[in-house]
Amino acid sequence: MRDPYQILGVARTATEAEIKKAYRRRAKDLHPDRNRDDPKAQDRFSELNGAYEIVGDEAKRKQFDAGQIDAEGKPKFQGFEGMGAGRGGRAGGFEFNFGQGGRGHPFGAGAGAGAGAGFDPADIFGSLFGDAARRQGQARAEAHKPPEQSFTLEVTLAQAVSGATRRVRLPGGREVEVTIPEGVTDGKVMRLRGLGQTDPHSGQTGDVLMTIKVKPDPRFVAEGNDLRTRVTVPLAQAVLGGPIHVPTLTGTVEMKIPPLTGTTRSFRLRGKGLKAEGGAAGDLFVAIDIEMPESDAELTALMKARAE
Repeated sequence: MRDPYQILGVARTATEAEIKKAYRRRAKDLHPDRNRDDPKAQDRFSELNGAYEIVGDEAKRKQFDAGQIDAEGKPKFQGFEGMGAGRGGRAGGFEFNFGQGGRGHPFGAGAGAGAGAGFDPADIFGSLFGDAARRQGQARAEAHKPPEQSFTLEVTLAQAVSGATRRVRLPGGREVEVTIPEGVTDGKVMRLRGLGQTDPHSGQTGDVLMTIKVKPDPRFVAEGNDLRTRVTVPLAQAVLGGPIHVPTLTGTVEMKIPPLTGTTRSFRLRGKGLKAEGGAAGDLFVAIDIEMPESDAELTALMKARAE
């Protein structure tokens, strides 16, 4: 696997916020649903998620930067004591300990006699080959881990703002309930661990990647975290002023308009827009459309009198 920093397109000194921003941008570009004609799209998308699992996790990032784990999150073999030039040994080999009664014997005193002051080579070689066997077993397990599956979940604008619980059908046909977090944004990729395919040989279960798609709401136009809407008001109410009902993402609210309100007026409802990642919400801007009556003899007469 390539360097996770290179995969995400960030420097090693990047902040947590910069890493998260880069991941979201690239996840949106590389998602298989947007690259249906590219047979390698799934591989690149999985590679991106693997890189973010390392660099996006503070503990794993420190381990990777320190050389303790590799780009796949596997522990690196650090060697063992005794390697290098030492007493009685060659540079790059073992450091042999020649004790009393075992002079000249590379495995210490009493070698072959059942007891001694040196080390037991079986311990070292057993540890060495044991580590190798464990690494091979882990590699085989990774090889048998099913590939990640992915799907897109459409949510309403109201669900994206307030959060919700939805019952969804996964790519394998299984139905589960998932929680949509409050303030989720369009294009966010959520990992559903252990809900994917199960490998019949290893018994390992893969993950499912769920991409959030926020459906447009015909009542609102989004501008960043702010929303804009239009409310139709009868002519008489626009002239006289008074309370009107305004739709918001969390329900209808009442708002008063002043007398002689025209279509050039706009009103702000603070905190009724979209929630930002930090929790603060934008505003809702309300514009007025004046509804004219199809016929009104009195109004027509009044307007004629004013014109004269």
